Amino acid sequence: MLDVFWSAHRPTSPPFSRQYMSAVLFNTEEQRRLAEESRDRLATSIGNVYTRIAPLERFYVAEDYHQKYRLRNTPDLYLDLNAIYPDPAEFRESTAAARINGYLDGNGRCSELTDEIDRLGTGEVGRKLLLRAVCGRSER
Repeated sequence: MLDVFWSAHRPTSPPFSRQYMSAVLFNTEEQRRLAEESRDRLATSIGNVYTRIAPLERFYVAEDYHQKYRLRNTPDLYLDLNAIYPDPAEFRESTAAARINGYLDGNGRCSELTDEIDRLGTGEVGRKLLLRAVCGRSER
């Protein structure tokens, strides 16, 4: 999981505010050790790493407007899902919305999407938009 984390952001960029800093949070000393070792390995190949490694003290759910960022920035698809999940808490907790957001962010292959698209609940417009975004075409 740490390898995925390090590849998913720019650890060499200092945060412009505490609110947007990158961090690895740990619960145990073993998790701390593994996080620090992975950071140190990365630092030897890329230089300074600004990602903070700190104990998990308290967890805050991000504000609603931060939830499912890629999906929110694909207006027609977002409206399609918002019709299914009009309550912000339901939208935030939706596995389908999380999966779609992941696909839009480049996580997942076209073949995986086509295998599960019927279970994601989008309408026809949303389906075509998602297939186009992930597979490069409107239909498969």
